[in-house]
Amino acid sequence: MSKRTSDGFSHVFSAGIFGQACDSATQLAFCFRLWQHNKIRSVEGSQLKAYLSLEVLDLSSNNITEIRSACFPQGLPIRELNLASNRISSLESGAFDGLSRSLVMLRLSKNRITQLPVKAFKLPRLTQLDLNRNRIRLIEGLTFQGLESLEVLKLQRNNISKLTDGAFWGLSRIHVLHLESNSLVEVNSGSLYGLSALHQLHLSGNSIARIARDGWSFCQRLQELVLSFNNLTRLDEESLADLSSLSILRLSHNSISHIAEGAFRGLKNLRVLDLDHNEISGTIEDTSGAFTGLDSLSKLTLFGNKIKSVAKRAFAGLEGLEHLNLGDNAIRSVQSDAFVKMKNLKELYISSDSFLCDCQLKWLPPWLLGRTLQPFVTATCAHPESLKGQSIFSVPPESFVCDDLPKPQIITQPEPTMAVVGKDIRFTCSAASSSSSPMTFAWKKDNEVLANADMENFAHVRAQDGVVMEYTTILHLRHVTFGHEGRYQCVITNHFGSTYSHKARLVVNVLPSFTKTPHDIAIRTGTMARLECAATGHPNPQIAWQKDGGTDFPAARERRMHVMPDDDVFFITDVKIEDMGVYSCTAQNSAGTVSANATLTVLETPSLVVPLEDRVVSTGETVALQCKATGSPTPRITWFKGNRPLSLTERHHFTPGNQLLVVQNVVVEDAGQYTCEMSNALGTERAHSQLSIVPSPGCRKDGTTVGIFTIAVVCSIVLTSLVWVCIIYQTRKKSEEYSVTNTDETIVPPDVPSYLSSQGTLSDRQETVIRTEGGHQANGHIESNGVCPRDMSLFSEADAHGITCRQPKPCAGCNKEAWAVMEKAQRRPGPQKMEHSGPGVCGDGSTDLDRNHKEQASSPQPVPRDHTQPGTRSSPEPSQRDREPSPRHLTGGTVDRSLYPSNHDRMPPSLKTTPAAPLAGKGPSSWTLARLCEPDSVDLQPPSTLTPGSPELPEAASGFPSVPSEGQHLLLSNGQLPKACDSSPKSPPLTGQHPGKRAVPLLFAPKI
Repeated sequence: MSKRTSDGFSHVFSAGIFGQACDSATQLAFCFRLWQHNKIRSVEGSQLKAYLSLEVLDLSSNNITEIRSACFPQGLPIRELNLASNRISSLESGAFDGLSRSLVMLRLSKNRITQLPVKAFKLPRLTQLDLNRNRIRLIEGLTFQGLESLEVLKLQRNNISKLTDGAFWGLSRIHVLHLESNSLVEVNSGSLYGLSALHQLHLSGNSIARIARDGWSFCQRLQELVLSFNNLTRLDEESLADLSSLSILRLSHNSISHIAEGAFRGLKNLRVLDLDHNEISGTIEDTSGAFTGLDSLSKLTLFGNKIKSVAKRAFAGLEGLEHLNLGDNAIRSVQSDAFVKMKNLKELYISSDSFLCDCQLKWLPPWLLGRTLQPFVTATCAHPESLKGQSIFSVPPESFVCDDLPKPQIITQPEPTMAVVGKDIRFTCSAASSSSSPMTFAWKKDNEVLANADMENFAHVRAQDGVVMEYTTILHLRHVTFGHEGRYQCVITNHFGSTYSHKARLVVNVLPSFTKTPHDIAIRTGTMARLECAATGHPNPQIAWQKDGGTDFPAARERRMHVMPDDDVFFITDVKIEDMGVYSCTAQNSAGTVSANATLTVLETPSLVVPLEDRVVSTGETVALQCKATGSPTPRITWFKGNRPLSLTERHHFTPGNQLLVVQNVVVEDAGQYTCEMSNALGTERAHSQLSIVPSPGCRKDGTTVGIFTIAVVCSIVLTSLVWVCIIYQTRKKSEEYSVTNTDETIVPPDVPSYLSSQGTLSDRQETVIRTEGGHQANGHIESNGVCPRDMSLFSEADAHGITCRQPKPCAGCNKEAWAVMEKAQRRPGPQKMEHSGPGVCGDGSTDLDRNHKEQASSPQPVPRDHTQPGTRSSPEPSQRDREPSPRHLTGGTVDRSLYPSNHDRMPPSLKTTPAAPLAGKGPSSWTLARLCEPDSVDLQPPSTLTPGSPELPEAASGFPSVPSEGQHLLLSNGQLPKACDSSPKSPPLTGQHPGKRAVPLLFAPKI
């Protein structure tokens, strides 16, 4: 039933909500009008089934509290349903499914709906959905799935604070979305997912303070974006990315103070940009390039900001701008040619009474007049006092002068700084001004003002004029971290404007430190080596590798080395011995350099470099067996003879590492198989060499023996001559004793070696090698005192005296190399002289006179000249006892002076002076002739030829050769030691014979 009230509205109750069914369309329309502005509390579907032609149902302004699934039965042709201004608080899932075939517009505004159930609307033909002025707080994902044809969605004036990811999924054809006057705080891509066809998005009146970097990635067809009346404070470089189709952008009534350079890059189709009523100042006063990319912009409004000056390049990139609104800004100065590049500018709105009419503003009035823009400009001078209150268009050009500095001028710029994490740094900035207006200081980092900056400010009067004040501000940064990195700028402001310093960059560095360090590795040849190295630091360090302190990598030359630019691993494939070494990983950045080392050890089994060969040598020679091995680690070499370790003697020698075995004076027992065993951690290898010993062949009749013999003689005579010099010196001191005695006895001083007496003997047998330098001795000719050369034709006087020789005895181990032969001796009056060259010779032993002479030297006694020495023979052939050592001692007796001249007789007359005291004896010295073959007996002149008055004695006593300071060993070219040999089977001793006297050896050699 229905009830008409005085207000003209029918109050229909649910008991008889619709009354009887209408008969016609006219009655239907009447019924439609009666149902609004009633007190209907519920909708019954059973009462609507009779209205089969109903297309518009208006139930607004009633008391309906809920919509159930049975309220709208199937089959009703309703196209428009208005449920606005009710008390609906809940919508049952599927409540409108009965209208899915016909419903096009649904109004649910001004209700009390707090939550929209997921998939609450299965209305594929619905194009408009109005949910504004409800109490919705959250829109969950897939809430609007099933509204494939929806074009307009109104959700303004709710309390929506969050849009979950996929909240608008399914709205593939939506063009307009109203979300004004909600509680949204950010824009992100997840909440706008699926709005690929959206053209208009209204987000004004929210609390949006942040726009995600990719927030608009799913709205690339957006043409109009309204973000007015939000809490935006900055526009970052990519805040508006992906909006290439945007034509209108409204950002008025925010708190934007920072616009990054390139923030609008990519908005190539933007025509209108509204930035009214923000806090923009530095963007216009200092920043250049903030509007880069707005090629199509025709209208820019900056009304009601905090702009005090306009920089020359503030509007760079806006050459096509037609309308510019700078009204309601306290503009004081405009730099020269700030608007010149805007060729299409039709409207320029400026309204300020704070202009500083100095020389820098002189250009503006003529330019505005020339472009007929003066109707839109209201500009009045505030300084100097003489022009205060005057329009800039009425000020004569000559009055725009710069007599003072009311606006601060930067005189000290902050410097770029590099710091280490944890250190304290500071930036300093100074400015000068002639104005007494209060000065304020601020510091910016990356074009944003630093709040609560640690600053130190002070001022002082400039000394030169006393009028201009200098102001200094110091920014302190304590314990810097990576977050302090950026560009710092000081801003000094007074009543006449702000001055901006240059931007000084702060770089915070951290010394590199290793997160992965290479480790020592040991691998076999042919495998792959892997070294890891990684480091951290700020800026990120660069990793480099070195080998043994350099960049010469054998593996790199052979393309076996691999280093990945973004990897931490260093590879060497097919490792070889030459890859072994110390590898250094170096991490370097601007803060410093650190390095770590790792040793790569390449392991290789032992092997021979040169194969061992079998050797055949003669007895007495020297043989060398070389076992040159390679391997890693260095193999240990052990020598075996047969199956047993080699027994070493004094004839066996090794080079370091045992790679060379040298055996001297080989004997038959040295023959056999020699084994070189090479071993390291990877294994053991053996090599064999068979050594064969053959008997020494007979001495060849060549110059070798002559050379050896000659060298031995030369060395013996040289050393003997040196000692004789000493004897002569001592004899001069004893000349008084010898001059009063007319005897022929020979007294050997205790300190003179026994072999220097007039009865010189050969010392005990000793095998010795004497080496001299090749060629002639430095002292020239050497006196020969009975040497038996092989070729006596070289010595004519020896032939005259009937001297005979026999060849030296064969020596063991005859040398196969030839020595240089003796040079032919010079012929001079007196005793024959010889020149010698070549190495020393070997002696065969001593005679019995050696020991006899030793006894006599140790106990010197006068010897009568006619006394026959015991043991002497007149026979030219020596007896058997002459060849064997004699136990008898020479205790006294006389000796024929002609055969055994005394030391006194040997001296030349010039040396026979006042006798000197004899030196203290030090005992005899024994010298041996090195391996000298025994001389044969010789026939001497009669005694009368060797008298003291003979002219040969002074000649023999003069010209003693100098003795070499040090004997040197001479080696053959084959590395073996020389041996003296001759082809003669026998070599009898060389002795001087006199009737009734014992055979006396005539050669002397020192013992080495």
